[in-house]
Amino acid sequence: MNVLILGIDGYIGWPLAMFLTERGYRVVGIDNYDRRRIARETDSEALVETPLLQERTDKYLGFTGFEIKTYQEDCKNVSALKKILETEAIDTIIHLAEQPSAPYSMKDIESGSYTIANNVGSTFSVIQAVIQHNPKCHIIKLGTMGEYGTPNIDIEEGWIDVNHNGRSDRFLFPRQASSLYHTTKIMDTDLLWFYCRSAGLRVTDLMQGPVYGLEVYGAPNDHAFLPNFHYDDIFGTVLNRFVCQALTGIPLTVYGNGSQTRGYINLNDALRCIELSILNAPGEGEMVIRNQFTQLFSVNKLAEMVLSAASKIGIDATISQLPNPRFEKEDHYYHAKNDSFNDLGLQPTMLDQEFLTSFMNTVSTFSSRIDPKKVMPRIKW
Repeated sequence: MNVLILGIDGYIGWPLAMFLTERGYRVVGIDNYDRRRIARETDSEALVETPLLQERTDKYLGFTGFEIKTYQEDCKNVSALKKILETEAIDTIIHLAEQPSAPYSMKDIESGSYTIANNVGSTFSVIQAVIQHNPKCHIIKLGTMGEYGTPNIDIEEGWIDVNHNGRSDRFLFPRQASSLYHTTKIMDTDLLWFYCRSAGLRVTDLMQGPVYGLEVYGAPNDHAFLPNFHYDDIFGTVLNRFVCQALTGIPLTVYGNGSQTRGYINLNDALRCIELSILNAPGEGEMVIRNQFTQLFSVNKLAEMVLSAASKIGIDATISQLPNPRFEKEDHYYHAKNDSFNDLGLQPTMLDQEFLTSFMNTVSTFSSRIDPKKVMPRIKW
């Protein structure tokens, strides 16, 4: 199967390329390096500097004998996408090519405008390229659990059955984002569902929770193949940030009262979920929505777990509760379903003390690169 990864230079994109290539898929990737540009402009560079794609893929070929073909291209360019779909005979598109930061989307008018134009524009271009070239191509779009918000009812996997005045129907689960970034993800879902209905597209929409981890299982032992691991307040997810803070003696930054609860997933489990989505493609005109997380934790629980793991490796970490810089509920009901990947055979990596101590030992190799200025909240909304 020929797979096209949009956003191959990202935290998930590059590990996914290696993961699929080693399992026999032919992988092609696109990236325009906008994430790197934004990271430089906001002083939010990744923990470990990684090569650009051509150098990375050349080195990977030398290590493994596997070729990953890449294009430096903007995914909003419909003509370029159509040409790549045709030239590479693509069967499945994995759409990761979006500005992924909620804080950045709320930074100012310019960053908000860019987020809307890039995220919604790239999704629309993917849709048009598929319709015009290969309507049977399976689109897998990486969404976010943040689309749902924190409703006072159980969160279903994308859909909800409604009985009203004696009649019933099935609808997309109500969504209520707390940032502009998450709102663009809602717009993506609506666009894809519209074109499933009107043009018969086949779509899998993955509602992913915050991802954590640095080590990619099975990857060559070389820094060039590490993911673009961010620990800052703009691109870094909370657990990655906590680990880096603990390793450098910075108090763990808990926003507000720390009761905010979300669904988390290990980076390697995220890769496996995407492959399971490839192997279980929907039919014509169908949109399958899967909640992609493995465990639910509050921010306080994560902080306590990091403190405990740190003590096991001789680090005396502390917690600092900060006024919440974000527009979000802190005390809320949160129960989200995630049955579909378990039913497909996912064997999740558990976030426990054994994993956390191993994770911290891995990250500690690079602790001298951690910049304390990057871990404090710099954007408020």
